[in-house]
Amino acid sequence: MQVTVLRTKIHGAQVTRAELSYEGSLTLDADLFDRAGFVPNEKVIVANITNGERFETYVIRGPAGQREVGLNGGAARLGTVGDLLIVLAFTQMPEEAARDFSPTVIRSADL
Repeated sequence: MQVTVLRTKIHGAQVTRAELSYEGSLTLDADLFDRAGFVPNEKVIVANITNGERFETYVIRGPAGQREVGLNGGAARLGTVGDLLIVLAFTQMPEEAARDFSPTVIRSADL
C-alpha cells in the first residue's frame, strides 16, 4: 500500500513580496528552495499562519541571497508582506518505508 507523507516543510517563512500581476506561484529564494529540497514547479500547500488562509500552488526558484518569499498571481490575494507561512510538500511511498521516513523541516529560526 502507498501512503502520502510529508516530504519537506518550511515553518515560519515571512512573505517579502506579493505581486498580483504575475502568472501565479510561490517564489522562494534559491538557497531556501534548495535546502528544503523542492523540485521546480512542485505542487505545494501553503498555510498562512497570520490570516488562516490555506491554498495550493506551485513553487519556483527565485534568485539566491535575496531571502525572497513571494506570493504571485492569485496567491497574492491570500497574504501580504510580513505574513508568516508554512510551506508543505508531500510524497507517496510504500507504507513500510514511510514508517522510518523523516521529512526535511526548516523552522523560522533557521531561515
